[in-house]
Amino acid sequence: MVDRSSLVGILIVMSLIVMLLYIAFGQITVRKLRKIPKAKEALGFEYVSGWDIINVAQALALPRSWTRKLEKTPLSSLYANSEILFANTSKFDQVLGAAFYWLMTVSGLGGVLLAFLNFLGVFD
Repeated sequence: MVDRSSLVGILIVMSLIVMLLYIAFGQITVRKLRKIPKAKEALGFEYVSGWDIINVAQALALPRSWTRKLEKTPLSSLYANSEILFANTSKFDQVLGAAFYWLMTVSGLGGVLLAFLNFLGVFD
């Protein structure tokens, strides 16, 4: 069985990679999109500074059918417009955004799962 400290170490390494990808994706892709007037309006609602980076990554990472459904809801202004983003990004930007988003999601959910399993006493 895998030791708890090994899992924590893996999550820490994943979190460090996510931090680097967050900065890289924001500087490479989102900065370029903010300079395009039509794309700047399509980045979604920004709760806090930098949240648009996560909105763009989510729009590029989720399947197109899911993002189209999100864009048809009354809360569509909270999400980035995937059609405009795909038209203004390269394949590299799309892969970088998907890698960042899914690694962020897995590391976040992994941390919550690890805390829950620890609470249940699995590692004792």
